[in-house]
Amino acid sequence: MGLDPLLWMLVAHALADYPLQGDWLSRAKNRALDLVPGERIWPGALAAHAAIHAAGVKLATGSWALAACEFVAHAAIDHTKCAGRLSYNADQALHVACKLVWFAAFILALGGVAP
Repeated sequence: MGLDPLLWMLVAHALADYPLQGDWLSRAKNRALDLVPGERIWPGALAAHAAIHAAGVKLATGSWALAACEFVAHAAIDHTKCAGRLSYNADQALHVACKLVWFAAFILALGGVAP
């Protein structure tokens, strides 16, 4: 098994942040943009995006707990980036750092047994 769960989390991240996000979701999750006038859509869009990332962590580790951590962390990081308080590179670095933390937790606390 080795680094497989970490590598799969990073691959899932790349898929979820680029082809699975798309331009519409990228803009819809940003509360600063009024994508649909008169409607507040950013919470659902941000949650959907974070859920896609959480699914990648669940598939890589088999852990619902780590998936929940990813959901919360990814939503918080992206919300902060959309508010203009993080650069693109800082956003991506934080996402990768989260994957390293999840991998450490997977190995240390969860025994490192993937599905």
